[in-house]
Amino acid sequence: METVSTNEDTSKGAMWELEKSLDQPMDAEAGRLRNMYREKTYPTVLMLQLAFQSLGVVFGDLGTSPLYVFYNIFPEKIEDTEQIIGALSLIIYSLTLIPLVKYVFIVLRASDNGQGGTFALYSLLCRHAKISIIPNQHKTDEDLTTYSRQTYHEKSLAAKIKRWLEGHQLRKNVILILVLFGTCMAVGDGILTPAISVLSATGGIKVEEPRMGNDVVVIVSVVILIGLFSMQHYGTDKVSWLFAPIVFVWFILIGILGAVNIYTYDRSVLKAFNPVYVYRYFKRGKTSWASLGGIMLSITGTEALFADLSYFPVQAIQIAFTTVVFPCLLLQYTGQAAYIAMHKDKVSHSFYFSLPERILWPAFVVATAAAIVSSQATISATYSIIKQALAVGCFPRVKIIHTSKKYLGQIYSPDINWILMILCIAVTAGFKNQSQIANAYGTAVIMVMLVTTFLMVPIMLLVWRSHWALVVLFTALSLVVEIPYLTAVMKKIDQGGWVPLVFAAAILLVMYVWHYGTLKRYEFEMHSKVSMAWILGLGPSLGLVRVPGIGLVYTELASGVPHIFSHFITNLPAIHSTLVFVCVKYLPVYTVPLDERFLVKRIGPKNFHMFRCVARYGYKDIHRKDDDFEKMLFSSLLLFIRLESMMEEYSDSDEYSALDQQELIDEVSSDARSAADLSYASRDSIVPVRSPNRLGAMSSAQATTATPRFETVGDEVAFLNSCRDAGVVHILGNTVIRARRDSGPLKKLAIDYLYAFLRKICRENSAIFNVPHESLLNVGQVFYV
Repeated sequence: METVSTNEDTSKGAMWELEKSLDQPMDAEAGRLRNMYREKTYPTVLMLQLAFQSLGVVFGDLGTSPLYVFYNIFPEKIEDTEQIIGALSLIIYSLTLIPLVKYVFIVLRASDNGQGGTFALYSLLCRHAKISIIPNQHKTDEDLTTYSRQTYHEKSLAAKIKRWLEGHQLRKNVILILVLFGTCMAVGDGILTPAISVLSATGGIKVEEPRMGNDVVVIVSVVILIGLFSMQHYGTDKVSWLFAPIVFVWFILIGILGAVNIYTYDRSVLKAFNPVYVYRYFKRGKTSWASLGGIMLSITGTEALFADLSYFPVQAIQIAFTTVVFPCLLLQYTGQAAYIAMHKDKVSHSFYFSLPERILWPAFVVATAAAIVSSQATISATYSIIKQALAVGCFPRVKIIHTSKKYLGQIYSPDINWILMILCIAVTAGFKNQSQIANAYGTAVIMVMLVTTFLMVPIMLLVWRSHWALVVLFTALSLVVEIPYLTAVMKKIDQGGWVPLVFAAAILLVMYVWHYGTLKRYEFEMHSKVSMAWILGLGPSLGLVRVPGIGLVYTELASGVPHIFSHFITNLPAIHSTLVFVCVKYLPVYTVPLDERFLVKRIGPKNFHMFRCVARYGYKDIHRKDDDFEKMLFSSLLLFIRLESMMEEYSDSDEYSALDQQELIDEVSSDARSAADLSYASRDSIVPVRSPNRLGAMSSAQATTATPRFETVGDEVAFLNSCRDAGVVHILGNTVIRARRDSGPLKKLAIDYLYAFLRKICRENSAIFNVPHESLLNVGQVFYV
């Protein structure tokens, strides 16, 4: 977008200093609001309870992998037992290095106060380095008790990394695209996990009834998936209590079955714990390398450990994994390998074949139930990821619902839920073959893991301030496992691996176009904000009739008067007696405590009755229907007036006498007349026009009545209460962006069609803020980029 051209650069001087003094940052207000907020701690009994619940939400995907891993490792014949031992050795050390070491003990520590996922890592980086693309942050935000950051010595490695990241816009864009790509792959994971898990579980029917066709299995899978997605509106809290016992029984079942199979069939598979067999496995040739795609399926679901972190504390997930999940998985994979070593022709559905015949059907029921539960992990993770992306302006506004009064992070999005269901059913019915779905699944999972690895490098350097040797060690160990898996799955792009790439490309396009449009709208607001000198030049009545009531003018600016306000007062004959410019912005923190949510500042002299209120939210916070945003804002406004009065008792620096005010206004009016009053066209440039000539039409009595002066703070509080009783109007700017005529076809397609379509189908700001329709006033404007 072209830089907005004004004549302000030639007339800054006194007017520039005046504007800075009348619309200052909110440092003092931010400092007053600091409190003793602390992250919630859990007693031991509750922690064990949450660890049990986490089985039903976080670990289902990882726990059902034994249903399909060996079949995808050995789709053809098995040469000898040592080949099985080599594959098992790779499974054992992949489970140890990736889920246990990398995620449970390292990556989970990188949580943003209990929030996980790629956007949580991005928010940590944004707090420690200025890499946010939308520059709406201010140093007052750093006074939040949830805004933790490190300081660095100027010559330290962390400081050099920080300067390097901040030094060029391209690096900021690369990090953002990396985060968006990881997010898109995680959403693709949420589509593919239910498909492969349920299809693999229901495939057990063919073990007992070999004559049953594959179409029956697909139909049963689709019915189960419809039921699963239909249950999501009950919430994670209720679903996890239903699912946790099922997954717990599943892990105990596979653990016991694995131990029995080791004892019954071939104990020589225990040699797989010797890492030498990994080396021997790769010496076997290209077939071993090609089988890595199947081996990697043993660690699918690991990425959900981090993405689902908002639902449960880190310690609860660590307890559940180390005491139940990890040992049971090792027993099951080892036991299944022992069975296959003795029955090399039954690798397909080897889990069901290894079961005693008398428990086949009960195990089938438990396996199907566990497969349904496994889908919950990635579905829940998808909700969290979309919520985080929405908060930082990287996803269209969709409906988010809190499903638990106890745990704020447990959410549900009906729009996303039904889209996931449709795509998941399409994949299940379209492929019908779990091998092709497995190839697609593996591609999505390994991409998310690689993105996490790359983002952990600056996290360890900037946030943890780790020694560079530890960073190199972590990166090397992660890539040694992940790069071979990546090369293996990329060879199967034509065998189903293209599916997550198509999903990711489509979602990435939507996210990037939405973010681009959001950024351009913010730049327009910044470049076209109204000069405070112009506002003061209109006088206390703003050149209009000040009618009783409060006008809440919503803007994306945390400082300055938005362009929609000038558009409003130049086209209407009246304005409310009290004006509050409301900026709702999201910060790179997981939550903003209620006591610190609102910052209030007076704009101009007291008799203008203009205030600014910045409402700050974290990416975990949402606007609930039961939250009275208007009431909380008004309470913060009254609190500010009382605090301001108390401060004035000790300092007269902010007081304005009637004479000083008149001299100030006369000076500003003189400067404004010489420089021409500013108004704005719907294009990118600013054009000079005359200010509305309505002030002269008002009598002095009307102006006095419209802008009363107060002797005490009680008088102003009473005035505000009377204004509130008269009515509150929410004034929202409806900014429409269009591509210029000379723009390229790609830009026109992105802005005029895709972004316009997304804005049309997404939720309005009035719905997000729960603004009553009768109190809403939309102010439209169009600008070109």
